[in-house]
Amino acid sequence: MTAKHDTRPLTFFRADPGQPRKQFTEADLRSLGESMRSLGQLQPVGARPDGTLLWGERRFRAAQLVGLKELMVVITDRQMTETDVRLIQLAENVHRADLGDAEKWRACEELLRLNAGWGNKELAAHLHLGESTITKYLAPSRCVREVQEALEAGRLGITACYEISRAAPESQAEMLALKLSGTSRDGLAQRVRRQKSQSAPQVRVKRIVCPLPSGVSITLAGADLSLDEGIEALGEAAREMKRARELGYTAKTFSAAMKDKAKKEGV
Repeated sequence: MTAKHDTRPLTFFRADPGQPRKQFTEADLRSLGESMRSLGQLQPVGARPDGTLLWGERRFRAAQLVGLKELMVVITDRQMTETDVRLIQLAENVHRADLGDAEKWRACEELLRLNAGWGNKELAAHLHLGESTITKYLAPSRCVREVQEALEAGRLGITACYEISRAAPESQAEMLALKLSGTSRDGLAQRVRRQKSQSAPQVRVKRIVCPLPSGVSITLAGADLSLDEGIEALGEAAREMKRARELGYTAKTFSAAMKDKAKKEGV
């Protein structure tokens, strides 16, 4: 048996239809491809002498997506049964350990420390991630120590940590207790909005109109609406629409169903 390290053009490779991983998202592949293009291919793919991939299909697809011309590869002529191949492919996916939320936070902090001129925007560009994602990864830096310790212990995730980071420091321990007792992320978000609304005067209107760049205009109407109440109403509407889509509703039947629901509930 021999294993040869080489570099081959993308045309050499072909995917194995029996690969255990079936789902690939374009956004993730593009992020990986851009990283490979700027930092280089950190790990070779594996293939048979005829180019059939044994492992590394994500790297192969990412390279295709961003227009790379070749990949580093380990070519093995080991005689393998179908079972051997599947075990290799499954092991590569099962034993891959992704970074935890606390590790992502610490890594982003360290990169900002090493590059004093970087902000969230520059860090996001170098990592080929959205700036909003970096904002969430760095949310623990805006939290009190109790919240940071809970994140590092795996007792809450980065999304909940982000919601807590939006609250005043003196309220964060209370928010943490609520999360650990079972409060949802949406529940935390609502609590933060209420706290902020109590500390700032609310301007109320009967109608909120929000024209979007897409050409769609969203209008909220009610009795003395505040911006926070509008946000909660939009969130509730989005949840209802998603549920209706799962049930096969159209925009027309959804509208009629919500009108009937409002009448029955006495709205």
